[in-house]
Amino acid sequence: MCFRHGLEYCVKILLTAINAKYIHSNLALYSLKAYAKAYNPYIRITEFTINNYTDDILQSVYKEKPDFIGFSCYIWNMGIIERLCTELRKLLPGCKIWLGGPEVSYDAKRRLEAEEAIDGIMIGEGEGTFLELLDYYIGGGLSLEHIKGIAFRESARRTGDFPAPGGYLPAEPTERVTVTPVRPEIDLNTLPFPYENMEDFKNKIIYYETSRGCPYSCSYCLSSVDKKVRFRNIELVKQELAVFLEQRVPQVKFVDRTFNCNRNHALAVWKYIKENDNGVTNFHFEISADILGEEEMKILNSLREGLVQLEIGVQSTNFQTVEAIHRRMNLDKLKQAVNLIHKGGNVHQHLDLIAGLPYEDLKTFKKSFNEVYALSPDQFQLGFLKVLKGSAMHRESKEWGTAYQSIPPYEVLYTGWLSYDDILILKMVEDMVEIYYNSRQFEYAIKYMEHFFETPFDLYYGLGSYYEEKKLRGIQSSRLKRYEILIDFMDKMKETGKDTAVNINLGAFRNILVHDLYLRENLKSRPSFAEKYEEYKKQYRDFYCNEQKIRKYLEPDAAGIKPEQIKHYIHLEHYDIDVVKTAETGFAVWDGNFILYDYMHRSPLNSRARVLPVIL
Repeated sequence: MCFRHGLEYCVKILLTAINAKYIHSNLALYSLKAYAKAYNPYIRITEFTINNYTDDILQSVYKEKPDFIGFSCYIWNMGIIERLCTELRKLLPGCKIWLGGPEVSYDAKRRLEAEEAIDGIMIGEGEGTFLELLDYYIGGGLSLEHIKGIAFRESARRTGDFPAPGGYLPAEPTERVTVTPVRPEIDLNTLPFPYENMEDFKNKIIYYETSRGCPYSCSYCLSSVDKKVRFRNIELVKQELAVFLEQRVPQVKFVDRTFNCNRNHALAVWKYIKENDNGVTNFHFEISADILGEEEMKILNSLREGLVQLEIGVQSTNFQTVEAIHRRMNLDKLKQAVNLIHKGGNVHQHLDLIAGLPYEDLKTFKKSFNEVYALSPDQFQLGFLKVLKGSAMHRESKEWGTAYQSIPPYEVLYTGWLSYDDILILKMVEDMVEIYYNSRQFEYAIKYMEHFFETPFDLYYGLGSYYEEKKLRGIQSSRLKRYEILIDFMDKMKETGKDTAVNINLGAFRNILVHDLYLRENLKSRPSFAEKYEEYKKQYRDFYCNEQKIRKYLEPDAAGIKPEQIKHYIHLEHYDIDVVKTAETGFAVWDGNFILYDYMHRSPLNSRARVLPVIL
């Protein structure tokens, strides 16, 4: 049965995602479409980002003239979707507007009663629900009351001819809302592969899942609601991984909540991608490091550099906090695992902390920060508690004295242990960690600076305070400007004469900054704080003109490069100090040397150029 009776008309189903970034794709919508394969000719997916103007999204959706719109709802896009629904109801009065996703699954009835523009909400897993909705609207299937896992108002029922465009028919405020029984969990092996045409994802991150649910009960996380973990058959998984490997996609992110909760499953996947490595694709997994066994560690240490990256949620090292959020974690085993993975030198590790948890005040959070920082993660994320609807933390928020924003992303404002002033301090520290640690552009400079502060936290706090004092926060400074800011900051530190600050050697520090710069970029012009070029001009020129000597350092990789092009792939720089030893010890090691930067060989973990000592 079609939406419009008596008309020659092809129904249009529009599934719409508003992603956080352009490189993201919405796995949920592609999974819905793949499961409703019989209706694929009617279904179109459109993806936007939160950076698009809402009016531009509105115009694009309206031009599609859909009969059914399904929005994928998350904390980062809910505000935009609410505005779109309100305006689309005016522009497309006969269109059925449905929502789905974690942001609307836990208060569906209240939302429908409050927001008259919405016809219905798919609650929880959506594949089977979406298919039955299309059966109802297009194929004359079950009535809405018999479709499990939905909430709907009377306006959601199909009608005859639609009102004329512009004929705004708002829902009646008293219109009854019906919530149907919970839908049973789907068998993951019945889900079709969601990526029909890999060309459509050429410039996107591929999201992929092999399991649903989580065995843990962390109170801040929605995954804890579904404690039963379901897995996709490993042979199916291998077939689908083969597609990604064959297409040489840059990155596949597994959305499994705790990927290694089943050891055999994790080992099978890691062994498969090792044995079929294409030398290009990177795979991202969210894991619990403290449950890694000897066999998993062995295979992780054997992988190609850059084949795998791991996201490890520590959240807090304060025992009382970990206990309060119902998190099972052996901190000593976690630290041991992270350190053992580091020894392999081949796996990128991303470690997380969450500010705003129970029993975590500024002092204990500082301790958590320093303990995790000491593990030298490749990325260190300082996040802030989001009090999500449906989570245990949402129910317990009054017990913990937790206040949070009333609109998405529901971020913590203060707790019984952290004031809003404390939160602002941590926000400042977070900014500095993002700029100076996670960018990986200041690696040796930060190592050197750490020697002049009591703890790493104090370094980032001091740097953030300097940014505040100079009104630099919120300003998009260039990369070179950020290096210059560090020089000014360390100069001011030295002037104070406090503690070890008197030992700061600004000349040595400038050398280190130049090294950090050239590690990542073959600059067209020298930075203002670099050594005078004239002093070593002849030696630089003689080296660049000596093709035989250059090839000696670069062979065999320079074999196919024309002589006039080689200099574009390298840079030679003289230093008064041993930059590495100086950064590691905090004392200037005066040992002048030349370093050759080879940009043909960059580390897959941090994009650093290969470094070669040169004797002239």
